[in-house]
Amino acid sequence: MFIKASWDAPTRLLRFMKIPKSYLFIICLFTFGAMAFTLVDKDESNLETLYLNRVLALEKELLQLQNQLAANSLHELNLGSARIKLKAVDPMLRYLDPINYKLINGPLPIEWETEVFEKWEPPYKRIGGGLTLMQLELGEAEPDRQKISEYLNLALSGIVNFKRDSLVTMQSNAWVGHFSNRLFLLNLATIYTTGFENPQSEFILEELHQSLIQQHNYYIAFNNRFPQQGFSESYLKLFLEAIQYAASQKEYGDFNSFLWIKNYVNPLFTIQQELINSHKLFSKNLQDYSLNNEATSIFSKELYTGLSPKGVFQPVQDTVVLNRLTAFGEQLFFDPILSGNLKRSCASCHSPAMAFTDNNVTTAVQFNFNGVLLRNTPSLLNVSYNHLAMLDGHLFSLQKQVEEVTTNKLEMGADKKLILKYLNSIETYKKELAFAAKQTPNYPKPAFNHVASAITLFYTKQNNSVSAFDKMMNQKGMDDTLVIKGFNLFMTKAQCGTCHFLPIFNGVKPPYTNSEFEVLGTPADSLYSRLSSDSGRYSIYPSNEALRAFKTPTLRNIYKTAPYMHNGVFKNLDQVMAFYNNGGGAGHGLKIANQTLSADSLNLSTTEITAILAFLKSLDEDLDINNVPKNLPLSSNKILNMRKPGGEY
Repeated sequence: MFIKASWDAPTRLLRFMKIPKSYLFIICLFTFGAMAFTLVDKDESNLETLYLNRVLALEKELLQLQNQLAANSLHELNLGSARIKLKAVDPMLRYLDPINYKLINGPLPIEWETEVFEKWEPPYKRIGGGLTLMQLELGEAEPDRQKISEYLNLALSGIVNFKRDSLVTMQSNAWVGHFSNRLFLLNLATIYTTGFENPQSEFILEELHQSLIQQHNYYIAFNNRFPQQGFSESYLKLFLEAIQYAASQKEYGDFNSFLWIKNYVNPLFTIQQELINSHKLFSKNLQDYSLNNEATSIFSKELYTGLSPKGVFQPVQDTVVLNRLTAFGEQLFFDPILSGNLKRSCASCHSPAMAFTDNNVTTAVQFNFNGVLLRNTPSLLNVSYNHLAMLDGHLFSLQKQVEEVTTNKLEMGADKKLILKYLNSIETYKKELAFAAKQTPNYPKPAFNHVASAITLFYTKQNNSVSAFDKMMNQKGMDDTLVIKGFNLFMTKAQCGTCHFLPIFNGVKPPYTNSEFEVLGTPADSLYSRLSSDSGRYSIYPSNEALRAFKTPTLRNIYKTAPYMHNGVFKNLDQVMAFYNNGGGAGHGLKIANQTLSADSLNLSTTEITAILAFLKSLDEDLDINNVPKNLPLSSNKILNMRKPGGEY
């Protein structure tokens, strides 16, 4: 290592971008601020060396922390330098090995992961360690030295994996640089500035700035190595402007997340996607399993693939055929022929007029009025942007959800074979079932799979709906000052963005391969007299961490989908905001040992809450809702002709 004036990196960049050297001083002044000199390795133009040097620098910091921990008071332990070294190599560590990354910088001591490509298997127990957990423990009134030591040892064990030759040599592939950078950009928009992984908000902007500078240095090395597949002039120019913007942000509480994403991160993402396609790059990493190379905006409904709306019709591409299958699904959605008593349809609980939920009840009535259901009816809007279905995540497809609800004795009480018999007694439905079966060579006979897949095709056609906020971010709508203020609070002080990740604002974060579950301490009543008795995900996969955990839902159309929480305990968003502002169940005095939501008050003012609510309102989408059909097709079985469109209850 040697000290070198940091003019060299911009000079090389200027040569690549063909910018006159007369602009060098101005660019360096605004880009690097007070950083007059940097430490640069002689061989950092070599990508393998650059990567390995950064890993070794992080390991060195961790070893120094280990020595300090053994010799000094906990109050003297400072993780800042280690976190900066982490940020230098963070994009690669996350991309190459996300499991071992959790040992270095895990958000939770234990997580039960269910990746999209493994979701048919039980969740895997992932151990977390490293810097974030160490900092959280240091913030406790009486920090536990043993816990901190364990987290540090886990980080050291994790870093060893990143020195493997197989990961070092991965740097020799151009696709690795571009796809890892895409994940970096997505994280710039979603987690790097929200406090998701840094409990010390006062250092988030410094880490952001340092991370950008290090990534800029990586681009220079990458372009030297891959001049034909490098980052374009337009990309590098905009990235320099992003560094300048980040350097200009002085106080985290004033950070403008909206402008940061709209003017810098999202346009950079657009260029990155164009580069991936123009260079004809293909990923071999499961991190890219769900992401769509064709999406041109982070705020595109095409950004990633979750649960399949098409089911058995997945191979079908013909628009005319899909439209006919969708129309068939729409008929079935409103037809109580799918229930055991011919009085209940899908629309009974998921009313399109109420954003595919039911605003009138806390929880829906059971089949044949035998009490009420345990959980609130979730909206069906945007449900395909999850990787698991149901609030506890126990189903792996939307079609299985249709099947389970239809045959559940507490919900619709039907029998699949009887449903098919009934459908075939109606000439229109018999014809449509036969048509559906012709589209699926692997399922040549009409089956309930065709019924379920047609229904999911119908309600997921709303996936193309966009919100006012989408239009603002995609520069297709007028910016609203109050909405922007609300979004900025959402992403910073209010900490909402640490669980509700854009663009869907649900529990699916980059690289969008799994659905997260949270323990919030939801009460059984609005007076907080006791916790909800619903064990949530624990009933599916028993573990201490899963007790009362529920899948994080989307906030899109939140104004249309009251009541709220898994049990419908809150009637309006004012109650919801009060719940979060005061620290969830634990913050309201309820005893819950495993709450993942911080129990500390957010200290949001009335004015700030008003702004956040304005932002949430901007997430309401332009829905194309159809009315309930006036008539249902007649059957040769006269008993079936008594059924009413939409059902009776």
